[in-house]
Formats: sequence, structure tokens, C-alpha cells
Amino acid sequence: MHTSSDMPIKVVALYRFARLPGWREMRAPLADFCAKRGIKGTLLLAHEGINGTVAGAPDAIDGLVANLEAVPALGKLDVKYSGAREMPFHRMKVRLKAEIVTMGVAGIDPERDAGTYVEPNDWNALIADPETVVIDTRNGYEIGLGTFERAIDPKTDSFREFPDWLETNRVALQGRKLAMFCTGGIRCEKATAYAKSAGLDEVYHLRGGILRYLEEVPEDESLWRGECFVFDERVAVGHGLRESAAELCRACRRPLMPQDRLSPLFVEGISCAACHDERSDADRERYAERQRQVERAKARGTPHIGG
Repeated sequence: MHTSSDMPIKVVALYRFARLPGWREMRAPLADFCAKRGIKGTLLLAHEGINGTVAGAPDAIDGLVANLEAVPALGKLDVKYSGAREMPFHRMKVRLKAEIVTMGVAGIDPERDAGTYVEPNDWNALIADPETVVIDTRNGYEIGLGTFERAIDPKTDSFREFPDWLETNRVALQGRKLAMFCTGGIRCEKATAYAKSAGLDEVYHLRGGILRYLEEVPEDESLWRGECFVFDERVAVGHGLRESAAELCRACRRPLMPQDRLSPLFVEGISCAACHDERSDADRERYAERQRQVERAKARGTPHIGG
């Protein structure tokens, strides 16, 4: 990925499952490294590895990746690069967590037990096979923007719900060929390890996730339909990792396409059709005050953090 004058910010989504005995001690120096180089975003550290998405100047991001890969336990990270016109994050956070992607099931070891990797250029053949069960391991609001042909939507609101869904459907999935995918590869890597622990043996997952597929597979050969939600201010990307027209509802953080903004229940910064009935009048008044602050900051030409 090369930055250009219209996409001067380099974004990297990275992770690695690895036994990381010194993970707590990594937090402060890693935060300091990023702060000194103007890098923003979030990195998560846990006993099982590292995960996160950050952005900055190209040389700063390259330096960060080199710094992390110099840690013996991490070795070669799984990295996916893209570009942004403006900084897509407001601040830098390095957090210590129990898991780098939260499933809430003890004893799952993706480093040892994950399913079989499938490269993006081989993915179409796998999921086009009618004998393959294609499973989207992401959440409902993400799947609503786009997914692969024939993919099953587990209708989860959080990755913690995925083990229950799999257990409910385990008998029907037994003996089937399963192909799982997610945004960047990390959730499906853990999901396949869980599936194997549940006795489902023929399990595959997309290396590098949807992001790598959209980067490497030509659009005219693609079996992806729609946009891919990303967890930053770009909201979603399409083929070639180009930014989409999606925006966030600032009340519920769900993605909105242009047609969603036409709903009579959509009010900028206050509600959308999906969350209007989930919020109280007091909530909406609080959001309205926040939106007024955002608009005042915009009029002054200053950023409103969190707006």
C-alpha cells in the first residue's frame, strides 16, 4: 500500500496471537513510542498477543510495525495497510485486556488450534462450493453493510454471543466444511479455534479477512457484496480499500448509508431509524446538546473530540 497526496495518512490494522509474557510491561513504552510520532488509534495487549488499528505518517507507522516485530514473541505480525484523507482517530490508547478479541471462553488457543488458512485468491473457490457452509463471524450492524454471497448471518450483537450460536447449530454443522471470515482475520481465527474445540473438524478461515480480500481480489472477480465496516472515522471501505459513503449515527455508532439518512427518524447526531426507539427523550436531549457543541466547534474551525 502506497500513500498519495490525497491519502496522506497510513492506516495499519494489525494483530498476532502469541504467548506474550511481558505484555503488561509493554504498555508504557508502546504508548510513548506512538505519542512521540503522532500515531493515533488503539492497541490492545493481552497474554494471548496484540491487536489494534492505528494511523499516522507513513514513516511513523512503518517504524511502529518494525518496533513490534522486533519483539521475539510477536515475530511477523498480520498487517493490513490502507490510506485515509484525514486522521481517522482522535487519540492514542494502549490498553491491557484479558483477551485481544473478547469471546469470553477460557482455554481457546488460536495460535495452536486455529482452522486452515485460505488465501484471498483461493477463497472464491471454497465459498462457491455448495457443500461449504459460509459463516460471517461479525456482528449484525457490520453484516448489514455487506457480506459474501451465501454467507450465514449468526445475528449476534457481540462476539461473545458467537459460541452460543455455534453450540445451538453444532449438530447441523457437524461433518460439514465450514468457511469463516471477519474484518481483518482475528475474530475468525479465534472462532475457528473454538469450532475445533467443539468437535467441528473441517474448518477454514480467510487469511487477512475481508480487508485483504478487498485489496487483492479484482472487483470483477469478487464475491463480496456491499461495503466493509471498519472501526474508525472512515466507517466503511469497498474494493481497493477505497472509503465508502457510509457515516456513523453519533447516537448509537451504527453505520448509515446515504439512504438511511432519508428516514424521518434520522436526526443528525441524535438518532437514526435503528436506535430511535432504543433511546429516551432524556438521551436525545443529551445528544442534541452534544451536537450543538459539535456544530459550534465546526463553526470555529476546531475539532470536537468525540463528536
